Amino acid sequence: MTALLLGALGLTLSLVVPGILAGARWPDRAPAAAVLLWQAITLAGVLCALGVVLAAPEELTRASGKPVAAAALAGALLIAATIVLRLLWSLYGVSKRSRARRARHRLLVDLLDRVEQREELGVDNLRVLQGALPLAYCVPGREARVVLSDGALKILDRPEIDAVLAHEQTHLRHRHDLVMESFTAFYRAVPRPLRSRAPLDAVHLLLEMVADDAASRRAGPAPLQAALERLSDAVPLAEDAAANPKGDARRRRLARLGAPHTRSVGLNALASVAAVGLLVLPTVILVVPWLHVALLKWPLK
Repeated sequence: MTALLLGALGLTLSLVVPGILAGARWPDRAPAAAVLLWQAITLAGVLCALGVVLAAPEELTRASGKPVAAAALAGALLIAATIVLRLLWSLYGVSKRSRARRARHRLLVDLLDRVEQREELGVDNLRVLQGALPLAYCVPGREARVVLSDGALKILDRPEIDAVLAHEQTHLRHRHDLVMESFTAFYRAVPRPLRSRAPLDAVHLLLEMVADDAASRRAGPAPLQAALERLSDAVPLAEDAAANPKGDARRRRLARLGAPHTRSVGLNALASVAAVGLLVLPTVILVVPWLHVALLKWPLK
């Protein structure tokens, strides 16, 4: 009954675990490791679906004389196959739309760029837009851009601008947009009754914290904290990236910057080990024994 166990594990990882992890506060102290754990949970769910697709046909053949078992396996196979096919299509669709949208956005900010202000800052991929609203965000891709508004330049001093630039450059350097695209695609791929938005929202906020940490190391936490208090929320990294309620997200980020000593090496290690375990243990405990039995009974009679 490997297919049923894999199906149950996949549903647990998709419906139960996200709510528990999204409600926890320890990821704020180890955001990079928490993102890794979220990725492992998502990938383990996909692998469970793939495992059902691979294991169910063979187990259906062996259980053909047991109607209840055969019906359960057929249901697991149908759900898993739907998720896998939808995931592939969703990945293609999200990637295509995101790249087209960002290409248009890059063209627009290049056309509206205030060159004289940008040259004063001496940042190659920076674009400055006219506008009173204090904005700072990045446009990822091969020809990435960091975008600031006039309003941001007027209310931030140079250390704060440097901190903001370091934050946005971290998003670009580590390709956080690709991480968000993968979570967006997975969210869309899972059938509506089975999916949870918690991973999408939580990872978006955690990536902001990862960029905060990198900017703090480079420019110091105080300038970044001051800039975050003054800036409007940045443009999301992906189409569906609407993080936790904005006020809550801002409060959590500011609290971390005000207490940098709360970072935890131990939490990073534990979360990393848990991520590896999520990917390895189901394979060892469920898939390997099934594969052994399947090979012994091959060819099926």
